[in-house]
Amino acid sequence: MTRERLKILLPIAVIGVGALGGLALFLTRPAVSRQTPEVPRPLVRVLEVELRDVQLTVRTHGTVAPRTESDLVPEVSGPVVWVSPVLVSGGSFEKGEPLLRVDPLDYEVGAERASAALERARSDHRRASRELARQRGLEKRKVASAAELDSAINNERVANAALREATASLRKAERDLERTEMRAPYAGRVREEKVDVGQFVNRGSSIGRIYAVDYAEVRLPIPDSQLAFIDLPLALRHDAPPDDAPRVTLRARFAGAEQEWEGRVVRTEGEIDPRSRMVHAVARIADPYGAGPDGNRAPLAVGLFVEAEIQGHLARGASVLPRSALRDGDQVWVVDAEDRLRFRDVDVLRAHGSEVVIRDGLRQGERVCISPIQTVVDGMQVRAVGPAAAPKEQRL
Repeated sequence: MTRERLKILLPIAVIGVGALGGLALFLTRPAVSRQTPEVPRPLVRVLEVELRDVQLTVRTHGTVAPRTESDLVPEVSGPVVWVSPVLVSGGSFEKGEPLLRVDPLDYEVGAERASAALERARSDHRRASRELARQRGLEKRKVASAAELDSAINNERVANAALREATASLRKAERDLERTEMRAPYAGRVREEKVDVGQFVNRGSSIGRIYAVDYAEVRLPIPDSQLAFIDLPLALRHDAPPDDAPRVTLRARFAGAEQEWEGRVVRTEGEIDPRSRMVHAVARIADPYGAGPDGNRAPLAVGLFVEAEIQGHLARGASVLPRSALRDGDQVWVVDAEDRLRFRDVDVLRAHGSEVVIRDGLRQGERVCISPIQTVVDGMQVRAVGPAAAPKEQRL
């Protein structure tokens, strides 16, 4: 074979071998099956619905104030000769306890003069009465003139008026003498005092300020939106009966520890605050300076700032969920038995803080999605983690 023919046949042979190899590969190729790619299902967290009775509450705050507070005002004038040791700022006293004495000498003299004047008026009245009786006897025997009888009647009336005036003067003098000793009108404490021994006090001038300790009151602002959850005595003309008034729990940090006091909301103020648009309720706490039922309660001191929790309605058969479970205001996503998301409209009773109370629309044991999902459609499949129990708080 010549060199020229070899150059022509060799490429043809290479091409033929390659074509046969490609044909063999094509004939022995594996079969290819068509598969639809699996779309991953989103992973979500769920809570299991628990229907129960939920105690609604309203939280607010206020400052403790006495129910009864009075200026200490003397009813007579004179120099102070004695001041009680309890008549100091923060001092405690009982009802009827003496607090202060004004020099009684002038008032003792006045009472003695009034007593003497009364004796004189009684003597004059007796004489006038006897003279009137004598003139009437003479008039019956026709030996006394009408002028003499009229004069006797007039003298008796004048003497009677003088007797009444002397009696009233003696009562006033004795009353002023009693008023030289000031006594506590109720059991209480001293907020402020401005008097000491030797000081001259005037009738009607304030020498201190006291308050009663039978009750303390706290003025509590409540937003209009929260009024639907509690039974406040809005329309009553008088304080609500203690058994019907809403309960209120006051809490504060006092004496290095958390303290708690129980009371009742007894009334609301007669108008709405025009600046804050809030209704102010008044809570009353009995015996604020007492030790309480367990004997360990700290005193509810006047001026203390407290947090208040007012007991409201009892929502029966409701469920409590995190606020993250609520979608578009009144909708939740329920995960059904097939792990599909279902849109569910619910009746929201209250949204407060990080939780919401659902009044209707859910059933016991249902799973509610609480995870955020960017794109969601009704009926989409998910992978649920849980279920976990709903929050256990009974008060909201």
